[in-house]
Amino acid sequence: MNEPIHLNNHHRETLKKIFSHPTNHNVEWVKAESLLASVGTVHEEHNGHVKITVGERNETLHRPRHKDIDPEMVVLLRKMLTEAGITPDTIEKSGK
Repeated sequence: MNEPIHLNNHHRETLKKIFSHPTNHNVEWVKAESLLASVGTVHEEHNGHVKITVGERNETLHRPRHKDIDPEMVVLLRKMLTEAGITPDTIEKSGK
């Protein structure tokens, strides 16, 4: 991670929820999508899929039908963010 990442308080809270153990079942899609857009790119496709790029990793996901994302998606997002060097610890250490 070459450049510092600036997250607002809402994004920091969402990041903490994604990385909490046991896996949090109350991560709202709109908040997760906003976090992902701030650290990468989010592109909605016409078929209801969402293409997410964070660091070098690309994923195409189905837009959740409910307000909260399922635990499997939380784990996938956690893995994507970790691979990009974005964790609650790295954000706190950067002081941003």
